[in-house]
Amino acid sequence: MYIGLASLLLCFAVNSNECLMTRMQEMSLDYHFTVEQEVGSSTYAFFGFNGTAGVWRIAALNEAGGWKDRTTVEDMDLAVRASLKGWKFVFLGDLKVKNELPSTFKAYRYQQHRWSCGPANLFRKMMMEIARNKVESVSLKKVHVIYSFFFVRKIVAHIVTFVFYCLVIPATVLVPEVQIPKWGAVYIPSMITMLNAVGTPRSLHLLVFWILFENVMSLHRTKATFIGLLEAGRVNEWVVTEKLGDTLKAKSVVEQLGSTNQDWLHILELGVGAYLFFCGCYDVAFGKNHYFIYLFLQAVAFFIVGFGYIGTFVPHS
Repeated sequence: MYIGLASLLLCFAVNSNECLMTRMQEMSLDYHFTVEQEVGSSTYAFFGFNGTAGVWRIAALNEAGGWKDRTTVEDMDLAVRASLKGWKFVFLGDLKVKNELPSTFKAYRYQQHRWSCGPANLFRKMMMEIARNKVESVSLKKVHVIYSFFFVRKIVAHIVTFVFYCLVIPATVLVPEVQIPKWGAVYIPSMITMLNAVGTPRSLHLLVFWILFENVMSLHRTKATFIGLLEAGRVNEWVVTEKLGDTLKAKSVVEQLGSTNQDWLHILELGVGAYLFFCGCYDVAFGKNHYFIYLFLQAVAFFIVGFGYIGTFVPHS
């Protein structure tokens, strides 16, 4: 059994205060680093390697078969293969590496497509390979990787978030015979959300905005997940995540990064927002569960994103 497959370093965003969208990204990434990776390291359990900051042992790379370009998440691919060989990660939370978050919604959408589509496609390609692994020391790890890491967190989580909160709950307003218990619609999700947000205590006052924004993004993550599972058209799409850095200070670069109407008008978000708004109005007129409070807030969130009023806006010359 090997220790120290890769030393993963804690990343902190240098532009987390640039806009509200980067603050909400910080909340998600803080949970990823301080909870998922640090806990996984302390228990020597599997957790995904992300290519932002890390040091690999050459022996681990060679034994795992090296880098492969069969998906858009080659870092996760390598981590899974190395883990099945018995190698383990070490997370070094006391060493920090600077990182920049995408501050334009266009760049963030492309990034989230890759982060959702890639793992789903990798799961499709590696599920049987993981199940057939015969290394005795990783027998329990196989179950964790297949069920918890891939199936629950990379597939079910995205689909359930969008279907339940953006389709099912609004639909119950139109079909009052369907009742959702409060513990399933409010209490348990609220508890999970609070636990996810504890990694960024300075942003707890943004919790409601974060929830609404994550529900909006679940639309794109669900779409990307199905593309990855079905190996549809954009499965291997790789768009380098655009980072502005100091380019806002340079007019010539700003002109190159200029937005167009096609960049900021998003039909899917506007369609879902209209559906939620209609269900909210119906609930005001005929409903009894007061879901309209949530429905109107979520509809506004979809409209804001749909019209492109989120993130850093780079003017078009």
